Amino acid sequence: MLRRILAAAALLAAGLLSGAATAQTTLRIGLAEDPDVLDPTLARTYVGRIVFASLCDKLVDIGPDLQIVPQLATEWRWTDDNKALVMKLRQGVTFQDGEKMDAAAVKFSLERHLTMPGSNRKAEISAVKSVEIVDDHTVKLVLDKPFAPLLAQLSDRAGMIVSPKAAQAEGDKFGQHPICAGPFKFTERVAQDRIVLDRFADYWNKDAIHVDRIVFLPIADSTVRLSNLQSGQLDLIERVAATDLDTVRKDARLKLSAITSLAYTGITINTANGERAKNPLGQDQRVREALELSIDRAALNQVVFNGEFMPGNQWVSPEHPYYQKDLPVQGRDLEKAKALLKEAGVTGRLSVDFMVPSGAELHAVAEVIQAMAAEVGIDMKIRVTEFATSLKAAEAGQYQAYMLAWSGRTDPDGNLYSFYKCKAPLNYPGYCNPEVDKLLDQSRVPSDPAARKAIYAQLAKILLNDDSILYLYHRRILIAHTARLEGYTQMPDGLVRVVGLKFK
Repeated sequence: MLRRILAAAALLAAGLLSGAATAQTTLRIGLAEDPDVLDPTLARTYVGRIVFASLCDKLVDIGPDLQIVPQLATEWRWTDDNKALVMKLRQGVTFQDGEKMDAAAVKFSLERHLTMPGSNRKAEISAVKSVEIVDDHTVKLVLDKPFAPLLAQLSDRAGMIVSPKAAQAEGDKFGQHPICAGPFKFTERVAQDRIVLDRFADYWNKDAIHVDRIVFLPIADSTVRLSNLQSGQLDLIERVAATDLDTVRKDARLKLSAITSLAYTGITINTANGERAKNPLGQDQRVREALELSIDRAALNQVVFNGEFMPGNQWVSPEHPYYQKDLPVQGRDLEKAKALLKEAGVTGRLSVDFMVPSGAELHAVAEVIQAMAAEVGIDMKIRVTEFATSLKAAEAGQYQAYMLAWSGRTDPDGNLYSFYKCKAPLNYPGYCNPEVDKLLDQSRVPSDPAARKAIYAQLAKILLNDDSILYLYHRRILIAHTARLEGYTQMPDGLVRVVGLKFK
C-alpha cells in the first residue's frame, strides 16, 4: 500500500510540474526501473534506451521485420570491398540547443563513442578506424576490416548523435543535461522519481509529434504499474507481468501490444573467471549439461509466465531468421542428467551458488529452476542481489551460476560476440576458445545472411555443447496503454517510439 501511495504521489508531482502542457498532451510512461546515466556513450540499461528513443535520434532505425530504415541518415552504401560505409545525412536538422546536426557532429559523436573513457559503445563500433567528412551532409566510416553488423549497431545508442557544443562543455557531466536531435528535449530528472522531457519545437519531423510532454516514472512493482494505468495516472507501461495479461485483455479501457523480443534470459555459468569457477559445475561440461537436462523450459514458461513467453535454447528466439533449427530445444531428461553427474564423479548433492538479480519475475524463475534441479541432486542456492551489484560481482567472477537477462540487439552479433569472445567485456564466465574466436570474427565479414547463418551454425554446435550459458526463454514484449492513445506500434527491440502517437 505504501508503494502505491508513493507512486501516486510521484505521479501527482509530475502532473503539477506539467506547466503549459495540458493533461491531454502529457504522456506518462511507467518504467520497471530507473535508468542509469542519460549519456548514450556511457549508458547501459534497457530502460535508458526507452528514454533515449524520445530524446536522441540515431543515424538509422529498425522496422517491424528488423530491416534498417532511415532516421538522421537518409541513404547509405558500402564501398571499398565492404570496408567503408558512406552515409548521406538529413538536411535541416538541429540539435535541441539550436546547433546544426551535420557531418562534423556525426564525426564528433562517433569518435566520442570510440575514445571517451568508460564508453560502452566502443566495443560495438570498434571496427570503425576513422570517420571522414565528405561534405557537410556526407560522412564516410572507414573500417579496419569488414563488419556486417555495423548498420544494426548504428540503430541503437552507438548511432545516437549528440551536440558537440554541449558535450564539450559538459564533459563527463553531459548525462545530467543531454542535448541530442530527438523529438523531445531534456527538462528535469529526479533520481528514482521521474524524468521529464518536453517537445522540441524545431524537430525535423515535428508534424508527426502530437504530445507536448513525456514523464517517465520508475515503478518497480508491476502490479503497482498496472494499477496506476487502470486508474488513469499512467498512460503506458512497459513489462506487463504475464500473470496480469488477462486483466489487461478484459479491460476495455486498455490496449495490449505484444511481440517476441530480441532478448533472452539464461543462466550464465562461471567456467574460468577466478577461484569461484573451480567447482564441478564450472569445470565439467557434463555437470552443466546435467543442469540443463533437469530444466523443463515449457513447464517453466507455463508456471511463471502462463505460457506467454517463448522457450528457447539459443541467443536468438526460434522465430528469428538466424535461429539454428537443427539444434532445437531439448526436452527434460532426468535419468540422463543423473547419469552425467555420476559419470562426472559427483557424489551426494551438489551445492551451487546461484546469484539472481532482485525482482519478483526472476526470483520466480529461479525458484522453479531450483525445484527442477533438486530432482537430479543439484541444490541451487539462490542469492538475491541488487541488479547493478550483481553485474559487478559477475565481472569479478564472484558467482558460480548467474541468472541474467539480456535485452537483445537487432543483429545476432550483439547477442553473441561480447559474451563469448576471449576477454570480451560481457564474457562473465571467462570462456575462451580459439576456434570460437575465429568463427566469431568470420561471422562479421559477409553481408550475405545465408553465409553468416552458416558460420553461426558452426558456432552453435560448439557453444551449445560447452554450456557456459544455458538459454531458457525469450520474453514477449508486453506493453499496455490507455485505449485513448492511438498510433502505437511495438518493435522487437522493446523501445517505446513516440513519433505518430496521439490521444483521442
